[in-house]
Amino acid sequence: RHAFTGKCPGSTTDRLQQNKDTVFFRDGVRRIDFILSYLDDKDGEKKQERRREFEANLKKAGLELETEDKSDSDDLKTYFLKIHAPWEVLATYADVLKIKVPFKESDIPHGQDVPLEWLSRPFRLPEKVMRPQPDYFTSPFDKDKIDFFLIKNQDTFFPPSTRNRIVYYILSRCPYHKEDRKETDKKGIKRLLNNGTYTSAFPLHDCRYWERNTNEQCESERYHLYKNWARFLCFYKEQPLNLIRKYYGEKIGIYFAWLGFYTEMLFFAAVMGVICFTYGVLSYDDNLTSKEICDPSIGGRTVMCPLCDKKCSYWKLNSTCLSSWQSHLFDNEGTVFFAMFMGIWVTLFLEFWKRRQAQLEYEWDLVDFEEEQQQLQIRPEFETKCTDQRLNRITQEMEPYLPLPKKCGRFCLSGVTVLFWMLLIVACITGVIVYRLAVYAAFASIMKDSPTKKIHLVGSLITPQLATSVTASFINFVIIMILNFFYERVAIWITDMEIPKTHLEYENKLTMKMFLFQFVNYYSSCFYVAFFKGKFVGYPGNYTYMFGKYSRLRNEECDPGGCLIELTTQLVIVMTGKQVCGNIQEALLPLLRNWWCSRKARKDQYSRWEQDHDLQNFSQLGLFYEYLEMVIQFGFITLFVASFPLAPLLALCNNILEVRVDAWKFTTQFRRPVAAKAHNIGAWQEILNVVAILSVVTNAFIMAFTSDMIPRLVYLYAYHPGSEATMSGYINNSLSVYDISQIPLLSTPEEGAIPAWFNSSFITTCRYRDYRYPPGHQRQYSHTMQFWHILAAKLAFIIIMEHVVFVVKFFVAWLIPDVPSEVKARIKRERYLIQEYLHNYEVEKLKIQLSQSFIIEPKPEVCTATDKHDVLSECL
Repeated sequence: RHAFTGKCPGSTTDRLQQNKDTVFFRDGVRRIDFILSYLDDKDGEKKQERRREFEANLKKAGLELETEDKSDSDDLKTYFLKIHAPWEVLATYADVLKIKVPFKESDIPHGQDVPLEWLSRPFRLPEKVMRPQPDYFTSPFDKDKIDFFLIKNQDTFFPPSTRNRIVYYILSRCPYHKEDRKETDKKGIKRLLNNGTYTSAFPLHDCRYWERNTNEQCESERYHLYKNWARFLCFYKEQPLNLIRKYYGEKIGIYFAWLGFYTEMLFFAAVMGVICFTYGVLSYDDNLTSKEICDPSIGGRTVMCPLCDKKCSYWKLNSTCLSSWQSHLFDNEGTVFFAMFMGIWVTLFLEFWKRRQAQLEYEWDLVDFEEEQQQLQIRPEFETKCTDQRLNRITQEMEPYLPLPKKCGRFCLSGVTVLFWMLLIVACITGVIVYRLAVYAAFASIMKDSPTKKIHLVGSLITPQLATSVTASFINFVIIMILNFFYERVAIWITDMEIPKTHLEYENKLTMKMFLFQFVNYYSSCFYVAFFKGKFVGYPGNYTYMFGKYSRLRNEECDPGGCLIELTTQLVIVMTGKQVCGNIQEALLPLLRNWWCSRKARKDQYSRWEQDHDLQNFSQLGLFYEYLEMVIQFGFITLFVASFPLAPLLALCNNILEVRVDAWKFTTQFRRPVAAKAHNIGAWQEILNVVAILSVVTNAFIMAFTSDMIPRLVYLYAYHPGSEATMSGYINNSLSVYDISQIPLLSTPEEGAIPAWFNSSFITTCRYRDYRYPPGHQRQYSHTMQFWHILAAKLAFIIIMEHVVFVVKFFVAWLIPDVPSEVKARIKRERYLIQEYLHNYEVEKLKIQLSQSFIIEPKPEVCTATDKHDVLSECL
């Protein structure tokens, strides 16, 4: 549903000469629809020739041009070419692109009043900002039915966003070769920008963002967006989605609608996460397991086996007292409930978003957009590079296509490249694991005399495990950012090489490549800690080594409290590190540029096109990176949320800032993007669905194999020696015994590593985390029956949790329809009314034709003509 209102009329020529901050030609009448800029190079004869041919062809296409000389520019180097599309051009291409335009104001009322609406008033924006234009019934523009549409003024009938979209369509297909030469590859503004013929191409903002347009009759939409949306003080206000859509187009409007909805839904997940964490804090004193570890008479007398060969020594269990308390904050009974809640929350989020998206499709007149998008948004690069032609069975016209052998060859090369980079990530993660194994022994050797205890406040908290985990996480994060930098360029290159046919296909292919890489890049370290660390360790005397026994790189063990706290550390560092770096890159770095441009913008003669030229270019993939950032975050708060219930709270705080930072960037830092249509979030919807399903599996495995929840429950209900079910004695039960004399020489601690309290005459055994028979037993060092009971309980828990969550997920998905019934009814009603109005229009048009025929024809034919009119009216 388009709602078109007129733009400001041009001011007088005298006023334009005084103030160059205008969006009109020098005559003050013709609106500037697009700007091209270029530098007059001394050795640029070829560029000058290309520009002459290109601009000549633009004039032949009907566009009107006006050049601003470099002497009038601020840097005295840049020429600016102003482009205006007259009515005839706009009408022709609106017909070609099937752009929907209004023919009658809508008489369908808006939704009913919400009860207790006064409660939401502090969060609402003024009505003129939320609904900047009335609703209309729309129909695809037809040049032969101009009188059918609501055309009050041809100059203002098409809004600026539609005008710049039409002009860009012409620019992207206009050739720059001479008529006598058939060089099909020489066309399009994109190639001219790549070879330096032009330095930039962009539509204009309608005013400065910090002040209204000087003409009071002009709509200062950029100013209203900044005032009501882009400032952080508006963080608690709703977003003016209709104004965003009107100014930037539907594609950007859909992104901000999704981001706002995602942030709203995060509030409920964050509340439940805080409740779960609060439960862990309140049950802090009831944690018998940590009390036993910290008890000098239990944990202080429990001697643990060395965690690495040679450099590591025997250690006392109570040295992990702090980490066991920290682990309890996240590894408690409430975590199971929260993991199941998040599995259901993801489904609710996706289903309710589908409903919200359907409502936006109706309100923004995008219901029938799918077919239009596929057929009309063919990439100019596809038309240029695909020289083969074939007959389209539908349109019966010749069209370019890519033969199957070429397509297969390009696809294979693309697949091999993606696979190579994914293997490169695995190699880097393997390197980080090797670092963890090697550096742990070094930290253990350095800290054997506790030199860190000399550090005030935090010295006593630093352990070899903590030092290894934190440094490895930071190194992994740096590797992630470096690989991202290079792979982004590789992904764009291989996607260009595949030559996708449409813009939608291009974005979907690039989306899948980038997300597949980012998935492995960001999540592989978390998967290692969650599902591999401490699972393949072996036992003293028969340890498992990463690259064989002689590599001396023994696989890592988990603390007696479990690996969950280390997964939490890894998740917090990678997730928060990414968000902090992203916000610094998006917000803080452009501030200096913004300050400098604001100073320049105070000059009276600083023209509108120069102001926009100094802003950052919004690339075609600009929105892609915004989606990617949020979807990666979505993965963090769903795939591993069982290890860190506060992850949704961190995401919520980040997204509240992210909405306003993105709004600030679009309003103040970027040139105005070319308006583009989109009726959904594209391939990201399917990616979110896959992540949602995978999150149920990962959280079930985390609760079963990474958390200590299942072993504790098995002990509580099956192996507690007393009549009353308590957790007392669990630590002793979960630790196996090993004879120190049987430790191989290669694993025996060095003399200098053995602590002073260790006396080999009195201490003959050490403990390790496993369920194995003690020395002297006929099945010594083999798994006990309790181990198999725990394994069976873990598998049963995974099956039960997955089935329960999946059943609830699919039931909720079935229960909630994708399109609200009210929207379905409105769509049917609107289609009916449109058909009725079209019918009446055709009938009235036929009456006029027949009446004219009645005046011209002789009198005896009147009855025949009248009868013919009646029959035709009846048939219509």
